[in-house]
Amino acid sequence: MKLSRYPLWPAYQAADPSLTDEGLRSRVIAAYGADAVQDDRELVQIVEFAARLCDVPVALITLVEEHRQRFVARKGLAKEETPRSTSLCSHAMAGQGPLVVPDASADERFAEMELVAGDNGIRFYAGHPLVSSEGVPLGALCVIDREVRPEGLNALQREGLEVLSRAVMRRLTSERDAAYAESQIEVSELRTRQLAENLPVYAWAANTEGAVEYANPALYEFLGAEDLSDFDFDKLVHPDDAEDLSAARTDSRHRKERWEAKARMKRADGVYRWMILRAWPFVTGNEEPETWFGAAVDIDDLQTVSDSRDLLARELSHRIKNIFAVINGLISLQGRKHPGAEELVKELSSTIRTLGKAHDFVRPFAGRTESSLNGLIGELLTPYGRIGGERIAISGCGCPIGEKAATPLALIFHELATNSAKYGALSHSDGQLAVEIIDRGSDVAVTWRETGLRPQDTIADAEARGEETGEGFGSRLLRTAVEGQLTGKFTRRITEDTLEVELLLPCEKLEA
Repeated sequence: MKLSRYPLWPAYQAADPSLTDEGLRSRVIAAYGADAVQDDRELVQIVEFAARLCDVPVALITLVEEHRQRFVARKGLAKEETPRSTSLCSHAMAGQGPLVVPDASADERFAEMELVAGDNGIRFYAGHPLVSSEGVPLGALCVIDREVRPEGLNALQREGLEVLSRAVMRRLTSERDAAYAESQIEVSELRTRQLAENLPVYAWAANTEGAVEYANPALYEFLGAEDLSDFDFDKLVHPDDAEDLSAARTDSRHRKERWEAKARMKRADGVYRWMILRAWPFVTGNEEPETWFGAAVDIDDLQTVSDSRDLLARELSHRIKNIFAVINGLISLQGRKHPGAEELVKELSSTIRTLGKAHDFVRPFAGRTESSLNGLIGELLTPYGRIGGERIAISGCGCPIGEKAATPLALIFHELATNSAKYGALSHSDGQLAVEIIDRGSDVAVTWRETGLRPQDTIADAEARGEETGEGFGSRLLRTAVEGQLTGKFTRRITEDTLEVELLLPCEKLEA
């Protein structure tokens, strides 16, 4: 049976007769913590009042155990316990109301008991049962006299004894609940401690001044120290990381919020290891934090692998750039052998350079930090004029792009920019180009709008795209990149003085 934490058994109801097993009763009595309430001041006041109320020399609160009855509070009796075989309370605890015995020496149930027999034995006895919140009989609140009382208890005394017995149970239950709560806290602390001691991280707790109050074994081993109360945390940090880490900690303590940083920490043997460090305040309600918890994860091996991969990626990137240069050189050499192919050579070289820019864009080894759609478009349009000036404007969201999307996007906007420079707005000083990027949630809409076109520009542009003889190479390139590689939509409209291209691109494809 699981012990209840709350008083579920009706106070006016007799104990459950099915719950008299002594093993169960022992468990329940132990849960009430008799040692903690022995001679408790509140319980002593109850028995003293019970004695006055019933006009008797002796009043007791008894817990009837398997072999003894224990008096946790008493008035008029020096003993703290007697054998259960002499217990009248063992009979009283099973009843619904008070057990009243006017003359115990004349009652066959008690006449032969040691405490009853003889001229100075117990005569009058009245005991009200004490029942646990599960319905288990525990003992009784009793009053005793060595004089016979044929009238027993009057109505007020009966009611008073019942009220006082409930007060006894409230006091016992409060102690039981407090003991239960304390045990749960101890269990929780033990679990937390065992978790901290067995996790593959370095964990600690410090006060608001930074003094370490707890550290798990892994941290002691890492630092090679036995006492961390006066340990200087700042001496562990690599000098190159100290300023950033100190700033993060100071700001966090000022704001009373969690901080996180990546830094190298010195091990006991003097070797620095890369760590991810976190610390956070323990706060209850609106109170000021008294404790900060911290944890550090060793990422040095991962950092080494990452550095090696970055080195390899840099080398590969460098070689790819060289390949672009070699291809461009070969195209130029071969173009010289074929007079009249200058325009084709020029276009191919321009496309190769565009692919090189796309490669740079997604491999930020040369200090580049931007990886957005408007950033890429700006890169490709820079050779044609100042971005944000009178002729070229880019507006809208940043829209991050991934490595896979960069190449087809570079080809798309390179083709648009090249055509504009040949036949459209960028081919003369009166034309204007506006690129607008709108984030629609799952899609990004890009509008490429050229204005100020001349009639001959629109005719030449249409002919270049093959609109009179079927779809030209440029249109096929755009459609393949937009609809094939990026699974988007591509539309184009040409009026007398305006060219408008609309691209609808899925965000998941842009970020891939």
